[in-house]
Amino acid sequence: MIKYALSCGDCAAEFDAWFASSSAYDDQKAKGLVQCAACSSTQVSKQIMAPAVSGTKRPKADSPEAAARQFFAKARAHVASTFDYVGDRFADEARAIHYGEAKERPIWGATTPGEAKALQDEGVPSAPLPKPMVPDIPPKADEPVN
Repeated sequence: MIKYALSCGDCAAEFDAWFASSSAYDDQKAKGLVQCAACSSTQVSKQIMAPAVSGTKRPKADSPEAAARQFFAKARAHVASTFDYVGDRFADEARAIHYGEAKERPIWGATTPGEAKALQDEGVPSAPLPKPMVPDIPPKADEPVN
């Protein structure tokens, strides 16, 4: 048995149909026996299809929620591994980098809404991280790790 995705040339309907073999479809099509499921037209043709191999499973598409969780997890890991955590010194450190007083590097940390507004007014590039992208705060160097 073979399943074909078919489309109607008259009403543009799309539907699936099973045939005993590829040649069975060709024979039925030639005799005008393959009809549109929606309008009964015989102007039906096969759509382009990828072959299915028996015994294999197609991967299911992730839900939008799962894709978002995966994206945020990757972003969170990227920030944790490539950005320097500067804690509540974020505004001061961002200014120092902007004015060439500190080494250029990606940083993350905390700031007050007032400090964030002041950075914006000064033209210091900064943006809040969306909560799902914020990594765990790393322990201080002198704190024991459990």
